[in-house]
Amino acid sequence: MEYRRLGASGFKVPVLSFGTGTFGGKGDFFKEWGSTDVAEARRLVDICLEAGLTMFDSADIYSSGAAESVLGEAIKGRRDQVLISTKATFRFDDAPNNVGSSRYHLINTVDASLKRLGTDYIDLFQLHGFDAMTPVEETLSTLDDLVRAGKIRYLGVSNFSGWHLMKSLAVADRYGYSRYVANQAYYSLIGRDYEWELMPLGLDQGLGAVVWSPLGWGRLTGKIRRGQPLPAVSRLHKTADMGPQVDDEYLYRVIDALDDIARETGKSIPQIALNWLLQRPTVATVVIGARNEEQLRQNLGAVGWNLTPEQVAKLDAASDVTPVYPYWHQRGFAERNPPPV
Repeated sequence: MEYRRLGASGFKVPVLSFGTGTFGGKGDFFKEWGSTDVAEARRLVDICLEAGLTMFDSADIYSSGAAESVLGEAIKGRRDQVLISTKATFRFDDAPNNVGSSRYHLINTVDASLKRLGTDYIDLFQLHGFDAMTPVEETLSTLDDLVRAGKIRYLGVSNFSGWHLMKSLAVADRYGYSRYVANQAYYSLIGRDYEWELMPLGLDQGLGAVVWSPLGWGRLTGKIRRGQPLPAVSRLHKTADMGPQVDDEYLYRVIDALDDIARETGKSIPQIALNWLLQRPTVATVVIGARNEEQLRQNLGAVGWNLTPEQVAKLDAASDVTPVYPYWHQRGFAERNPPPV
């Protein structure tokens, strides 16, 4: 397993991380992802560690805390062998202050996550979304306090706009607060918006991408084909409208290119889609998920080899779209404003 620096920090992470959204299975939304219990989670952790995958990503809202609890039980007795990343910001319950990035909520939610995970520190803590109701200074000073207290080691964000992230970095620099080094972002062959602004920002400011939903919200599993119904087991049946939207013909165009490369390489469509991401600038780690051991072993097959430049170019062309303004305009000024890829 290859390890890469997380942004401009000295911290190294495996190029594949394991996402625990399938752990717990509480609530209609997360039940569609999976319902992995402690025994199965422990087996999946075993397989990950055998392959050198040591980082496990969670969030307080995954199955209302159950995902963190299952992960904590699955790693019990081997905390020193794993890296834990988790997230908070979204509403946890109906209490008025159990949402956002206020000092009150961050302190409480970090302590609650530590308890569920059965640990006294979090390797990477990420804000799950931007809270426009809380001053950035309040959020960053609180996170800095938590770092100095030893409860958090590295900081990141997720689902921020470019200006959200840049404002936060500027405030951190102004007051000497701990800096964000990770940006957990949606990025896939059928969702390349990350490249327009967040990737150049990451290159400029030293932020490593922690990629979520690398298979396009379950669309690049290899089971979706033109003119065929969705597979019987797919989260898309109930969650398609909740995630990123993808035009059908665009999806099939990308899948056609993946099929061609699958025949050339003997690799599966998910393995190719993941390998393509691992060759993109700023990408530090790609979060993979799995309902079972078979899916996990398949995804682990995305490392240890590389697509050729020609194959990457073919996938780039098949998945290219015209970006929104001002990015389509900036493409015309590549002489002084070159794209990051």
